[in-house]
Amino acid sequence: MSPDTVLDTVLDTAAVVCLAGGALLCLAAGVALVRFPDLLSRMHAATKPQVLGLLLVLLGCGLRLRTSADVTTLVLIGAFQLATAPVAAHMVGRAALRERRPDPDLLVTDELPADGGPSSPS
Repeated sequence: MSPDTVLDTVLDTAAVVCLAGGALLCLAAGVALVRFPDLLSRMHAATKPQVLGLLLVLLGCGLRLRTSADVTTLVLIGAFQLATAPVAAHMVGRAALRERRPDPDLLVTDELPADGGPSSPS
């Protein structure tokens, strides 16, 4: 066996592991969105494991494709996902908190004033 063949085999195996792990994390996030009882738990499931699962899938694709154009595209996809998922979750959480949707017993600290406006420094 040539060294290139061994390297290709190792990279392909790592790609399969990353793809399978990412797919399982995305599946777990989808199941959690259906099964979790409240908004805050669902927001957590929609952001944390889903983003990590997508990054693992992108890593697996990058290990398999190995061309500079493909890897650059995958890096951009990962960067945009890392930039937008937390912002979207924050906006959904903020809107839900303004509507008083989360159970107050689940909150450790409620930093939003009762009127829903911006909080004043104390």
